[in-house]
Amino acid sequence: MGLSKAIARGIEKQGNQVDTFDGQRDANIKLTIYQYIVLGAEPVGTFGGKVPDAIRTFLASSGMVAGKKAYAFVPKATFGAAKSLAALMKCMEGEGMMLKSSDILRSVTEAEEIGKRLHVN
Repeated sequence: MGLSKAIARGIEKQGNQVDTFDGQRDANIKLTIYQYIVLGAEPVGTFGGKVPDAIRTFLASSGMVAGKKAYAFVPKATFGAAKSLAALMKCMEGEGMMLKSSDILRSVTEAEEIGKRLHVN
């Protein structure tokens, strides 16, 4: 199980409905109806520090996301996880999203625990 699914499971345990999407595979997804958006990205490049261009494309084409509460995460990597997280956060803030929290996640167990504690309401 991936980190995204673990976070989703934790949020569901709070009694919330959760929908998951893959921004690189799922096209024409509109996030306008959602109150809280959790976005994760794999670091790109030899030493990380970047996020996939597909993230920017996905957010730009996903409807009105400005003003949405959000959480950003990247998986723990040997190099560049902090820079990748900063790049993801900058991308999200560039679309007007309000980041409430962000993390570098080490395991699916940690991801689920964070999902249980996110204040999504």
